Amino acid sequence: MNQHPVWPYVEKSRDRLHALADRVWGMPEICYQETASVAEHIAELKHQGFAITENLADIPTAVMGEAGQGGPVIAFLGEYDALSGLSQQADIAEPCPVVEGGHGHGCGHNMLGAGAMLAAIAVRDWLAETGTKGRVRYIGCPAEEGGSAKAFMVKAGVFDDVDIAITWHPGAIAQVMRGSSLAAGDLNFTFTGRASHAAASPHLGRSALDGVEMMSVGVNYMREHMSDQARVHYAYLDAGGTAANVVQASAKMRYVVREPSSREMMKLIARVEKIAKGAALMSETSVEGALFTVSSELVPNGPLCDAMQKTSMRLARRNLPLMTTPMPLKCRPLWVRMISRAPMRWPECRRLKTKFWGIFWCRPNCRRLICPALPMWAMSVGWCRPCSFGGRITPSARRSIRGKWWRRARVRQQSRG
Repeated sequence: MNQHPVWPYVEKSRDRLHALADRVWGMPEICYQETASVAEHIAELKHQGFAITENLADIPTAVMGEAGQGGPVIAFLGEYDALSGLSQQADIAEPCPVVEGGHGHGCGHNMLGAGAMLAAIAVRDWLAETGTKGRVRYIGCPAEEGGSAKAFMVKAGVFDDVDIAITWHPGAIAQVMRGSSLAAGDLNFTFTGRASHAAASPHLGRSALDGVEMMSVGVNYMREHMSDQARVHYAYLDAGGTAANVVQASAKMRYVVREPSSREMMKLIARVEKIAKGAALMSETSVEGALFTVSSELVPNGPLCDAMQKTSMRLARRNLPLMTTPMPLKCRPLWVRMISRAPMRWPECRRLKTKFWGIFWCRPNCRRLICPALPMWAMSVGWCRPCSFGGRITPSARRSIRGKWWRRARVRQQSRG
């Protein structure tokens, strides 16, 4: 049996954090609306004796709990936002929504926050029991799915004094992952035309729906002339209504543009914006475009990956595979914004049965929270000790981001006519 000293610290609060994950599963809330979910995390942090900072970075659903004194600052990042349209009953391995069209935890963020908090509690207890100097923080990060809240938290200085930030993500297998990700930008385009009766006076109307459809055609042609790694996705936010006998006066759609580097992503965004203007010109409508979030590519840190892998191998009953191939698109590129302030690693600890429509949630999956908590605890303990590996990790992070274009970039709001 594995007798590593980490086990008692993690086992102590395991059942409470399992219950937290269950409760958050049952109250799925989307981007920046996670009021009930963050309340559950705050209640648990208070029960555990953490000092609480609510409304973190002026975001109502962001929170921080802190414990300990002096020494390095170790942050564990949790999430608890859900996805729209993925409502699902637990313990059923086929589509079975609780609320038709409702929200659901398709990425397992109900576990993500609870697992990170379990690690934070264990490290807090170890610091207190051993008399080691160090501060541990649990930072509840909302709006990971499409809101880029962490980027705004970085801008607000939440991570300025953090020495190392650690988090994880649920998935199908346990692994430490290397590689980068795609930078991503989210844009909304609103076309405005002129309403008219489609049968009695079609010549007087100018269809905003025509504008968005012609934009989609233009972007489809562009796909032939962009890099193989680039991605452009879209969704209709407002098709102008359901009356087919009316010329639609307004229509709105969203585009997500991805490229391996932020610089190339911004170039591709500029091309998409030109297509929108062309569609407005052809349909004799006007268009306004707003770039509302930008997420930079993930910058890997080799020494930190190696340290996490070695730690995981010591703790696991079986060795964990270390991926050296490029990360799948599932990664979270906006985290790279922290790396100039705090070296970061995302230990992929995937232990969930998944389906394409969402996640199969059951109590055995919840018990896997201990899997990510163990290596995150051990990494934090290693950082607090005199022989810390931080001397290798921090220089590696600085070399990785040297000259990166996104260090000078800022999320911008634009209007295009």
